[in-house]
Amino acid sequence: MLERRGLCRTAVVRVGGPATHAIRPLFGWPEDLRRTVSAGEIIVDGGAELDGRDLAPLDTDALARFLGGLPDDTHGVAVTSVFAPVSADHELAAAEIVRRERGHDIHVSLSHEIGSIGLLERENATALNEALVRTAQGVASATRKALGDNGLSNAVVFFAQNDGTLMTLDYAIDFPVLTIGSGPANSIRGAAYLSGLTDAIVADVGGTSTDVGVLVNGFPRESTLGVSIGGIDTNFRMPDLVSIAIGGGTVVRTQDGSAVVGPDSVGYRLPDEALVFGGDTATLTDAAVLGQRTRIGTRDVPARLHVALKEALRLADDRVADAVDQIKLARGALPLVVVGGGGVLVPDEIEGVTEVVRPDHHDVANAIGAAIGSVSGQADRVYSLGERTRAEALDDARATARDQAIRAGADPTAVELVDLEEIPLSYLTDPAVRIRAKAAGPLGTG
Repeated sequence: MLERRGLCRTAVVRVGGPATHAIRPLFGWPEDLRRTVSAGEIIVDGGAELDGRDLAPLDTDALARFLGGLPDDTHGVAVTSVFAPVSADHELAAAEIVRRERGHDIHVSLSHEIGSIGLLERENATALNEALVRTAQGVASATRKALGDNGLSNAVVFFAQNDGTLMTLDYAIDFPVLTIGSGPANSIRGAAYLSGLTDAIVADVGGTSTDVGVLVNGFPRESTLGVSIGGIDTNFRMPDLVSIAIGGGTVVRTQDGSAVVGPDSVGYRLPDEALVFGGDTATLTDAAVLGQRTRIGTRDVPARLHVALKEALRLADDRVADAVDQIKLARGALPLVVVGGGGVLVPDEIEGVTEVVRPDHHDVANAIGAAIGSVSGQADRVYSLGERTRAEALDDARATARDQAIRAGADPTAVELVDLEEIPLSYLTDPAVRIRAKAAGPLGTG
């Protein structure tokens, strides 16, 4: 998405007229990305009220005319309806019309399966998901071929997703946007497994950056705010992270007699370019060796750079401490689990944490997190309590989350509810509540 290549041409349908004509679909998208992705956009009458009643009848004729006029290179359709998390009826009806008009081979993304409350952000997430489907199909095909070439054609493939759990290959093809934050989430899950802790702060230090997140009941804490992907605001689930440009390959310079740390990095070229390996670029790894935090390399750090590298290490320590402080939402100290190949940069003592834990095999926590992942499903819906009780709404959210977990590949006999959040919505004529439920279970064997 950042490179604007390999994306599907996508028709964007908003079911929300006449209430939402003031703001067009894909509002706020960078123009070059919009031109790359959009095969056409329309707002048709329809959608739901907050209590689930129809906002307006679905204009099936207008939708059919729009679909009939799409260009031949249209690969998929992204459908977003007003208050689809309350009632998905119009999105499901629109999907049937898409398949009737364009055939069953066309891919359709529905917003109630991807995003949460917030029309424009959910619409953006749905359009991005559809734009990534062809990329996901290519990755799936390449993965199957690689497995077959190595005698593993019978292997069952799972992909990691943003909350640190897994989903089947087919599910990943349908919802590729749910894999974007899987890297840090895997590291956080791996940190939980390696350390034995279920509640902690995790710092994943790589060659270029450090991601700081939080473990809650053994899973990454999810962000309550929307995330920006390629310059576009979205609202699908992502791990709550503070990312800083501190890594093992971060370049150290001097400017006006003071050390300057990053933000650029030599990255994977560290074994060739760092001073301790005989290169000519000062990095934070060199600073860590000088500070006796690790013993690697074949060369000594030149004496002329000692002062600058010591100052750089202190600046890096301050930035890590600030990131740890930013990620905390409540008073009280938690342990800090350090993982990743660049974990040697983190000092043994940081203000605000009870202890710094460096588990065995911490450098491969990301791979371990993916390998031990369970499968999850999530529901995020608004329920009107005028026609159902609070208990019925909670039961429905639990059932939806469980069904989503099973659809993603979890063992139906072992799925458990791991999180339930209830948020009353104020200032409404009729009482309503937003319920977020998450269920997870081990991989299914079927």
